[in-house]
Amino acid sequence: MASSTLEKKRKAPPQRRKRLKGRDRAVVVSMIVVPSIFVLGLVWLPAVLSVVLSFGSWNGIGDIDTIEWVGAKNYSDIATIYPPFWPAIRHNLIWLGFLFIGPTLLGMLLAVILDREMKGSRFYQTAFYMPVVLSLALVGFIWQLLYSRDQGLVNAVFGSEVDWYGDSDVNLWAVLVATAWRHTGYIMLIYLAGLKGVDATLREAAAVDGAGEVQTFFQIIFPVMRPINMVVLVIVVIESLRAFDLVWVVNRGTNGLELIGALVAQNVVGEAARYGFGSALAVIMMLISTVFIAIYLRAVFRDERRQG
Repeated sequence: MASSTLEKKRKAPPQRRKRLKGRDRAVVVSMIVVPSIFVLGLVWLPAVLSVVLSFGSWNGIGDIDTIEWVGAKNYSDIATIYPPFWPAIRHNLIWLGFLFIGPTLLGMLLAVILDREMKGSRFYQTAFYMPVVLSLALVGFIWQLLYSRDQGLVNAVFGSEVDWYGDSDVNLWAVLVATAWRHTGYIMLIYLAGLKGVDATLREAAAVDGAGEVQTFFQIIFPVMRPINMVVLVIVVIESLRAFDLVWVVNRGTNGLELIGALVAQNVVGEAARYGFGSALAVIMMLISTVFIAIYLRAVFRDERRQG
């Protein structure tokens, strides 16, 4: 009986794939073509044009024939005779280190606490995540009110008269605190999603072996969340590089708040625009971020290869 059933299955003609009808085919094509056009037009084309323009000198007035091609002069000028560049690199590195040490660790801690399904955890999740939905420009305005020298809440609490945004010795750290207020909830949500996906039997096995909560997290849970950690790494790097809105709202990226993103805007916006020079700065920023994205993709492909 079993053999006859197997013979019927072998002799059965292969099932034909259903072809999409005209309307369904149009929907599928539009879902592929339309996003591809947006990505090509709004991401890849500007990126390619930035690379091309970085080798030229152009103020944005006139047609393409007015571009003066200067080779690698823009890059050499950035590294040698452009004073804000190296301070901007240093500030971006400080931004990166601060996001790792502050909001990332705090967001992870909040995620671990809220993962216990404590009473009111939904409320706390919403409260901590609320700043994430605000734009960085709006965050800058909110903290500008808090940091106000005369009527700000911060000076009122500490009984001081510090010009938090105007003093070049403290304004970077003041902006970083505002950034942390927004960034912590984002990291918390990512780690909370990762913790929800961890197999519960791992915790049960660790409890049976007598491991404490701290030991279980760092020796079992944290290594299991390696893909989440890689995502957080890339997010923190990109956030530190694309930091622009906050410092632009404060003082357009000057007086101690020089960042690469702000330098790009300073050189491509305004009457004295230098599109070639600004494009070279943008390419440098893009190359730095590409290195970390490549490291992330390599780690992802390596994990998939091991699992396969």
